[in-house]
Amino acid sequence: MDAVRSTAAGEPPTPFPRTPPQRLSPEIDKEVERQLTRRTREIRLTGELARLFRERFWSQTSKIIRAWMMWVIVLDALTLALNAVLLPTETVRSMLLPALILPPAAFIAAAVFSKPRPLWAQGAVVLVSVFLILLSVALVGVSSGGEFYERHLTIMLFVAVTAIVIFPVPLGWSMTIAAYALGLYLFFQLRNADIGAGSAVAGTLFFACGVAATLVARRTATILSQKTFLLELRDRGRLADLAEANARLELLARTDPLTGVANRRSMTETIERCWKGATGSNFGAAMLMCDIDDFKKLNDNLGHAEGDRCLVKVAGIIQSSIRNEHDQVARYGGEEFLVLLPGASEADAKIIAETIRSRVQAAALPNPTSRVASHVTMSIGVAACRHDLDTGSPEQLQRSADAALYAAKTGDRNQVAVFTPKANKT
Repeated sequence: MDAVRSTAAGEPPTPFPRTPPQRLSPEIDKEVERQLTRRTREIRLTGELARLFRERFWSQTSKIIRAWMMWVIVLDALTLALNAVLLPTETVRSMLLPALILPPAAFIAAAVFSKPRPLWAQGAVVLVSVFLILLSVALVGVSSGGEFYERHLTIMLFVAVTAIVIFPVPLGWSMTIAAYALGLYLFFQLRNADIGAGSAVAGTLFFACGVAATLVARRTATILSQKTFLLELRDRGRLADLAEANARLELLARTDPLTGVANRRSMTETIERCWKGATGSNFGAAMLMCDIDDFKKLNDNLGHAEGDRCLVKVAGIIQSSIRNEHDQVARYGGEEFLVLLPGASEADAKIIAETIRSRVQAAALPNPTSRVASHVTMSIGVAACRHDLDTGSPEQLQRSADAALYAAKTGDRNQVAVFTPKANKT
């Protein structure tokens, strides 16, 4: 039969498959636990963990860097405009050229961080852009001379410190920015004719202490952020374990533990959902009530272990005989199985029922004291309906299938009986 599923008959089915929630690999889980057992200051993210950390905070990092770059451009423009009003024209002209270095450098960095790039590209852009921005600020003062010389070098250090504090980037990047700033400060101060070399070195060492403290604070903030990330990963793993355990419990609650098909409770819920989801008078469904003939005699003669084996085989045969994943099979009683066929006509249902019956008979499972044959046989009742929500109910369909099964059992057994409103006929 074309409509019959081609799975091997007799294999116990696995109903209601569930996709486990996505989770990290066992190696990463193990590394997360190892990192969290260390002291907070010893946490170091490397390899895959470092990559996951960057991905997790990429959006936040890019927004912070882009915002900083844009504000640097705005402040640079406002400073030039204010100087143009307050300072002599010659001084403003000397500031203009070095000040023009800053906007392109900041704008390019903001553009690069508009979407994810390789880590090496991000690092190169940040370091080059920040260097050009610091150089621009320093050259504005150096070109102007006088009081602006040292003032702009101090402003340059302030700009560097804000970048170190604000940018959530690897510590190596922050240290490079600090080295840029202190190196530029020392270089230009040594060229400052108004102070001696000793004063230049002393001033650089003074500011180096403040920059070092800033780097320590930045490192602490990064480590705390990494620890929070590790705790988040651990919680995600525990939630995944809990979700999997809940899924297994739900599967157990909806599955017959012996045969692996759905249990009565699960089938009742499935039928109710099927009816609630039905729309229009064209909705149809069929139901099969399947019962193993003289199953008690099999248990009494061959024992319950052989009876259990028979139930598992029969469940597998029924499951392999249905059409698709929308058809549902349930163990409804001791040796009774219920099959729901949404959208099936009476003719379709009868074909499937006959397929099940013939396959059970062909399996030749032993039942030597049966009144029907020396092997296991099955009687099946078939009922079908085509209705809207006002004229049909699952209870009516089930009673009809049960009445048809009764007709099959009171006849010769090992047969399929179809329910009709007036009489049950074979």
